[in-house]
Amino acid sequence: MRIAIVGIGYVGLVSAACFADLGAEVYCVDVDEAKIQGLREGIIPIYEPGLDTLVRRGMEAGRLHFGTSIAEVLPHVEIIFSAVGTPPDEDGSADLRHVLAVARSIGAAMTSYCLVVTKSTVPVGTWRQIQRVIEEEQAKRGVSIPFDVASNPEFLKEGNAIDDFMKPDRVVVGVQSERAKELMTRLYKPILLNNFRVLFMDIPSAEMTKYAANAMLATRISFMNEVARLCEAVGANVSMVRRGMGSDARIGSKFLYAGCGYGGSCFPKDVQAFIRTAHEHGERMQILEAVEAVNEQQKHILFDKFAHYFGGDIRGRKVAVWGLAFKPETDDMRQAPSLVLIEALLEAGCEVSVYDPVAMEEARRQLGDRVHYAADLYSSALDADAIFHVTEWKAFRMPAWEVLRRSVRTPLLIDGRNVFDAGPREAGFTLLQIGQ
Repeated sequence: MRIAIVGIGYVGLVSAACFADLGAEVYCVDVDEAKIQGLREGIIPIYEPGLDTLVRRGMEAGRLHFGTSIAEVLPHVEIIFSAVGTPPDEDGSADLRHVLAVARSIGAAMTSYCLVVTKSTVPVGTWRQIQRVIEEEQAKRGVSIPFDVASNPEFLKEGNAIDDFMKPDRVVVGVQSERAKELMTRLYKPILLNNFRVLFMDIPSAEMTKYAANAMLATRISFMNEVARLCEAVGANVSMVRRGMGSDARIGSKFLYAGCGYGGSCFPKDVQAFIRTAHEHGERMQILEAVEAVNEQQKHILFDKFAHYFGGDIRGRKVAVWGLAFKPETDDMRQAPSLVLIEALLEAGCEVSVYDPVAMEEARRQLGDRVHYAADLYSSALDADAIFHVTEWKAFRMPAWEVLRRSVRTPLLIDGRNVFDAGPREAGFTLLQIGQ
């Protein structure tokens, strides 16, 4: 099959590389000429384990093409995916300018039937706007070319996106015609030969599914963070509580880890957009409003523990921050808890040294020269009054604690992900964790 994907960001590039690896001929389109030129030269603009190999293989096989024109690829494809960004607007709603711009370009250039599939996370009802825009553009040309609109939301986890794509729990597809259903079945059949886990449904339900799924995961995180606060107040251990809860088959153990808050490109944006969608339809998502409030509060917990430990005497203290990305195996710092922590530390007059195995360049773009960029976790902790563990990279799990103890000024470790156990304590560190 020949398909096009418009918007070669995280979702678009991963999807394109995976489809090409499965044998489809994929035309990648993006308005960013520098990005497209870089991809042609083998430069991958994002960090995702294994993605560079997949892109290179697709290009060498002649199945992965990069360009900047929708009009040029439309005559060659049966399906065109829209994977452009939908950043939060000022009121929390999803900004659909890029999505509708893609629809306009398709309507202005299409010459034969095509299936237009929304891969971006969009509010319920967006498919009608896409359909209307394409029809309006056709009307300007005096033509009426048949087309279908579909929704195929992504459920990729950064750091594990290729496996998620190739071995999905399920593939959600919203369609409005048998023709669209047949095309999407053909496209996904190679992935799911033995167990065809494509869930076909109406388009509004598919659009809703993405928001509802992310909102539920965010809710579990914020719920456990509230439980963790109460655990500290009553002397319980949230890790033990999590094990007890997670053993219940009705609950399960995933996304029940207390920490310093969630971030990234999906959960914060999607929770806000879900709340906004409800407001627009005269409803109120009271639980999600609380989820969002708890998460914002939780992002301050590491700084609060630090300030409390020193009795508020923190101006001029040097600290190390281990982990900048919002989660391991990515360089994505969007809405990362590390940013909230670092801003609070700088405002309090602290000297901040940071280290992340992957996200240092992204940190430079966001933080500039206001922090020190260490070469490794050991140099970041030199003469430090506190070490903050913010992102649970595997590289941080077993450092030489005795070496670190000799390097720091104050042996204080604030573990925002509850990863560490006896090691730092045995080396003489005071270990502060979440909900313990």
